[in-house]
Amino acid sequence: MRVQVQTAPFDPATELAGFARGRHDIGATVSFTGLVRDDTGQLVALDIEHYPGMTEAAITAMVDEAVARWQLVDCRVIHRFGHLTPGEPIMMVATAARHRAEAFAAAEFLMDYLKSRAPFWKKEITDQGGDWVKAKDSDEDALTRW
Repeated sequence: MRVQVQTAPFDPATELAGFARGRHDIGATVSFTGLVRDDTGQLVALDIEHYPGMTEAAITAMVDEAVARWQLVDCRVIHRFGHLTPGEPIMMVATAARHRAEAFAAAEFLMDYLKSRAPFWKKEITDQGGDWVKAKDSDEDALTRW
């Protein structure tokens, strides 16, 4: 199990190729990569802040819960912070389990919790200035199924 919070870019294909390599007790892997999205066509960058130590501990607790609930064989979460531009990978979740249902459920759980509970603060930067991203009701609603 590995949690990485970093400024450095990462290549999702490379990360996934190394994930669970050499394991023969895995029947399924599931991965999701989130990209910086420009909804308005005006986004210059997304600035992401976090508290080192607190962020890693919060994400590790989420991973620990997913591992326990779905008996994951392996799990990896990568989340970037700093100055990111549209189209860049911002985060990745990869889960590995004996069966696909567990791998899918754990990945969805982690994505929902990362979106709403991971302690990151995001500011959208446009030519007009910057605005902090507000929490969305739909993200909170997604947690009700867990």
